Amino acid sequence: MLDYGLLRLIWWALLGILLIGFAITDGFDLGAAILLPFVARTDAERRVAINTVGPVWEGNQVWIILGGGAIFAAWPPLYAVAFSGFYLAMFLVLCALILRPVAFKFRSKLADPRWREAWDWALFAAGLVPALIFGVAFGNVIQGVPFRFDDTLRMTYEGTLFGLLNPFALLCGLVSVSMLIMHGGAYLALKADEPVASRAASYARLSALAMLVLFAIAGIWVAIGIQGYSIVGHMPPDGPSNPLLKEVTRGPGSWVDSYFSRPWIAIAPLLAFVGAFATIAFLGARRNALALLSSGLSIAAVIATPGLGIFPFLLPSSLDPSVSLTVWDASSSQLTLTIMLGATIVFLPLVLAYTAWVYRVLRGRVTLAYVTENTSGTY
Repeated sequence: MLDYGLLRLIWWALLGILLIGFAITDGFDLGAAILLPFVARTDAERRVAINTVGPVWEGNQVWIILGGGAIFAAWPPLYAVAFSGFYLAMFLVLCALILRPVAFKFRSKLADPRWREAWDWALFAAGLVPALIFGVAFGNVIQGVPFRFDDTLRMTYEGTLFGLLNPFALLCGLVSVSMLIMHGGAYLALKADEPVASRAASYARLSALAMLVLFAIAGIWVAIGIQGYSIVGHMPPDGPSNPLLKEVTRGPGSWVDSYFSRPWIAIAPLLAFVGAFATIAFLGARRNALALLSSGLSIAAVIATPGLGIFPFLLPSSLDPSVSLTVWDASSSQLTLTIMLGATIVFLPLVLAYTAWVYRVLRGRVTLAYVTENTSGTY
């Protein structure tokens, strides 16, 4: 078997890849849904926008299932704390994700404009709520979550749903929303017919600017207004999976110290800005495929920024910093991680190959003529 510490590091990286994969693929679905009432002004135009994501949204949503499964199997304490403490927030996300397929299916059942407009706004809500809540979750992870373990590793969570909606977390939620609107707008600019594509490109450029400003504000806030966490002494990467066996301190500037000890991680926020600026430029030049790629790069960098900045922490505790969950003490056994890695090496390339094939088959724009002529085979 591979070294235990190396396995933990690999699974930390794989978890980040799964989260980034979900944000990039299902992210443009959510962003397109948020933009739907604004970029499409007639029923035919809205059908064009819906049918750009209609064939792929179900496959894209599988990434979040893979991410949840990876947390459950590779990081059981993280799963226990996050899915218990964030239960009501997760419930809101699930309600929104359940509403989305219902809206897709029911919208086309009646030709009544009021019926279809109601489901269009349901799709808007189904895109906005997950985008906001996922960002709020990241904001709370950066600040620390109010949980503790007793000496038998029984977890107690002392937070509330409204406690999660604190100012910094809401700022992170707005970063997430603007980021996904940028991505969804770039996708619609590439896949939708005119005039939907031009309107989407305009919204995407504005959202990219908003994301840049909000992301910069969040970074400044972390540097001067958020207390970070640091481990006292050396923590062995191959130690036991017991979060009670370490000492952690909390204080201002601890997250910023990560950039002094590991300056190479500054590439993540830098790429976030570069990707967003490139998206604006490519959309202005009508290089829509490149705009979609650059917005995806920006999303990956935005997600990687906190992941790299708080490493090796997975979920800090604001109640008892010493029980914070880290990469080195919150994993499954060495055998479990080895077996899971073997399965991932076999199946992840197959998933990626199949996904690439699907997008190749579905390449090209969805036109007004196509959706009006194919009333039975489209949404």
